[in-house]
Order: sequence, then structure tokens, then C-alpha cells
Amino acid sequence: MIVDRHLALRWVVRLRHGLIVGEIALIAGLSYGLRIPMPLVWLGPALAVQALSNWLLNLEKGRLNWNAEHMVGGLFVLDTFCLTLILALSGGPANPFSLLYLVQITFSAVVLREWWTRGLGIISTLCFGLLFLVSRDVPAFHQHTEPGVVSVHLLGMWVAFASAALLISFFVGRLSAEILLMQKRLARNERLASLVTLAAGAAHEIATPLSTIAVTAKEMEHDAGVRLSDQRMQEDARLIRSQVERCRLILERMGAQGADPFGESPRVIGLEQLLMQVRENFPDERSRICIETDSRSAANCMIPVRAAVEALSALVKNALDASPNGHAVKLRAMRHAPESVRFLIRDEGIGMSAEIMERVAEPFFTTKAPGKGMGLGAFLAHLFAQTLGGNLSFESAPGRGCTAILELPDMTDARS
Repeated sequence: MIVDRHLALRWVVRLRHGLIVGEIALIAGLSYGLRIPMPLVWLGPALAVQALSNWLLNLEKGRLNWNAEHMVGGLFVLDTFCLTLILALSGGPANPFSLLYLVQITFSAVVLREWWTRGLGIISTLCFGLLFLVSRDVPAFHQHTEPGVVSVHLLGMWVAFASAALLISFFVGRLSAEILLMQKRLARNERLASLVTLAAGAAHEIATPLSTIAVTAKEMEHDAGVRLSDQRMQEDARLIRSQVERCRLILERMGAQGADPFGESPRVIGLEQLLMQVRENFPDERSRICIETDSRSAANCMIPVRAAVEALSALVKNALDASPNGHAVKLRAMRHAPESVRFLIRDEGIGMSAEIMERVAEPFFTTKAPGKGMGLGAFLAHLFAQTLGGNLSFESAPGRGCTAILELPDMTDARS
């Protein structure tokens, strides 16, 4: 299929609901509006088959495999035959609602392969031609236009055109909007793939110089303590070794997370305890991070803890950088719904304009000074949230600070 299977099936079900309602309205208009007796013995079963098939499709759409394309194509053919039957019993080719043939052809061009669309076009053309040979005549559709009077046929043409235009513009327009959103997600995933490749290459290249630095720092520490008796140099050497060890652990964690999209298995943790772990990642800025708690933050949740801590730490790091003159950053957690939790990170910075907010989660986009950041923190946090089925959003205005809102699903029910 041209688009995602589940996305297409959802909109196919909605489109067929619209067509069925339109057919019922057509029959009701002819029966009660024009007083034309309609053979419901034939029309009733046709509508029932369409409605039943659509109901079954709606029930089974989540379990259909990639052969669902053939089912959708077959249903479009069924709808074409049912529409032909209704038109044959209500004026044939003179019925202006023959324009509805174009609705299914247009939608098939979006969700089905080209050969399905061509086949449906041929079938619709043959069915419409059949109406010239076999159809029930409705005299009202043959009345000529008189000055100042709108004929039933012209009025029907206008209603048919409006119906087809609304169906096509609404369903295809909404589907196109969702396809555009999927394309944006695909582009983001492609950027992630390039970022992963870059990170893997950097990790491989960095490992060798880190080993050299560790060995050199160890020798410096030994010489400073034994030969030079320089305590300050010895402390500097220890600091270098500790930072090298930290880099090594980060590289090991990158390798461990590569095979798991979550980086770890979810486990239960208290929300307040999780916030405390985030604050522990900033020993020099701990006093600036204000953890706000309430009754809802005392709850537990099940999430990938280490990945969540890293995502929150990235957002807190951005908030600390944005808050001037040592202003505090507020960190809060709460249960947003029975199945999700929400984290709020509030800074007192200069805020963001609407243009910046649209790009804040893009990789390598940053408003910081050169050397202060790579523009990956918000991107990785947003990617983590999307991977779990959550969301990252921002509330900000120039001069009023910014609030990052990270929503994550609670996996307790999923694991039970």
C-alpha cells in the first residue's frame, strides 16, 4: 500500500460510512422528496451488505496483514456494484449522483496500488455504461430548465457535486495531513540513524585517546605524589582519571543501549525518587534544582528508569543554562492520568519565540553560544518520549521563561 496499512484502513472505514450515509440520503430523498417509489426489497440488502462489511472491517482492521490491500480493493469494487444497483433503480445515467463513482476512484489512488486504481476506474466506467442499457427511468430527471426555475436534475447535480467534493476534500485532505506527519517522523528517524552512525564512529575513535589519557594521568598522579610531592597536581590528575572513567562508562552504556530501543527494561520507581536521581546528576548545581512535590508525586510508575533520568537530565541541563544569575529550576512530577505520568521542568530564562519552539526538538539546533551545547538534548528527550508512545512539548513566551512538559506512559498495565 502507498500509506501505512492501519492508517489507510481507518480512513477507508470512515469513507465507506460516508458513502453509505450518502446512499441512504439519496434513497430517502427520492422516496420522500420526489415521491418516487423505490424497490427497497433490492436496495435494503445492498445497503445491509455494505454496512455489515464495513462493521467487520472496523473490527478486524487491527489484525489484518499486508494482504488487507486486496480486501480494501474488493470492498471498493463491492461499493461500485452497490452504487450501480442504486443508480439503476433511480434514474440510471440521468441520476446526477453517478458522480459518486469518482469518490472511490480518488481514494483508491491514495491508498491502493496503481493497478487497483486503474481496475476500479475501468469497472466504474463499465458499470456507468451499463446504466444506459439497464435502468429504471425517473421522468423528473429529464425535465428541461425553464427561465427562473431550477430543475430537479440541475439541483441534483449540485447536491451530487457538493457531496463528492466534500467527501474527497475532507477524507483525502485529512489523510494527506497524517501522511505529512508520518513523513516528518520518517525524516526525524533518518536523522537519528545518521546520528547513531556518527556516535558509533566517534565512540570507536575516542576509545583509543581515552586509554592514552588514563595511562598518562595515572603516571602524573604517581609522579606528583612520589617525586614532586605536589598535592594539587595529584588532585588534578585524579580529576582527569575520574572524568576519563566517566567517559568510558558513557561509551559502555551507548553500546549496551544499541540493541534495545528503550536501553533497559522498565521497572517500578517512585516519582519523587526519580526526580532525586535526576538532581544527583548535577552535583555542582544541586542547590539550583528545586523539586516540587505533592500528593500525586508520591505515586509509583513503571518506566525505563535510566533512560528517563537521562532524558530529564537533558531537559534540566537546558533549563539550568537558560536560567540567568543562578536562578532556580523547578522540577516536578505528577500522575497525569491512570496510564501516564507528567514531568514539568520550569526555568526563568528569556523564553522562546514561536519560531524557535517549532525547531527546539530538531537535532543540532541550539540557541546557545558556540561550545556550550550541540543541540541534542531536547531532540533525544523527544525521541525517547515518542519511542515509548509519550510526548514532549514546550510552553514559553519571550521574557517569561519556558516549561518543558514530558509525558510518558506508565507501563504497569502493559506488563501485568
